[in-house]
Amino acid sequence: MPKVGVVLAGCGVMDGSEIHEAVCTLLALSQAGAEYKCMAPNTNQMHVVDHVKGQPVPGQTRNVLVESARIARGDIVALQDVNVADYDAFIFPGGFGAAKNLCTFAFEGEDCSVQRDVDRLVREAHAAGKPLAFVCIAPVIAAKILGQETAAKLTIGDDADTAGAINTMGGSHVECPVTEVVIDDAHKIVSTPAYMKAQSVAEVYAGVKRTVDEILRMIG
Repeated sequence: MPKVGVVLAGCGVMDGSEIHEAVCTLLALSQAGAEYKCMAPNTNQMHVVDHVKGQPVPGQTRNVLVESARIARGDIVALQDVNVADYDAFIFPGGFGAAKNLCTFAFEGEDCSVQRDVDRLVREAHAAGKPLAFVCIAPVIAAKILGQETAAKLTIGDDADTAGAINTMGGSHVECPVTEVVIDDAHKIVSTPAYMKAQSVAEVYAGVKRTVDEILRMIG
């Protein structure tokens, strides 16, 4: 049974992992008969956002691992403790947390930095030939870490500014419909637009399921 790590970034689209994308990922993996383990950095979020008002809440702090555990129903491991050799592949759901907590793309664009445990995991997994998948905004992480080395094909749909930043960081952006995926077989990387383009959770699931199917194919 393949074992896939799902890297979360908190809980909630505005300051953590996009919950629909994360749950669709877990559902697709479960339906395919794969084992999964949720994981997240044991660090504080960049900020906390009131999801009713859509505004940051001054003075509040939340831990990325603790918040991600809400999605994982408590079954989660700190990213710093993950041994890449124990997994066959890794998937990164989107949400602004991927661009705020896993890296700083939301604030610094192409000049962003990547959280150190995320950087280690992606580099080690890629070096070991393990498939990697990136959903929604998460492909910017792959572009920042691996772009200059691989010129990996990636997609966030068709948003011109984000696509341009991916290209500047060394990736090769490919436009993609919301229910489809972009596959880079040479580097074992899969990406899908999800809520960068999606108008419904059904569209998100279609793209995420294709992503999971391709990752499992790459695992063999």
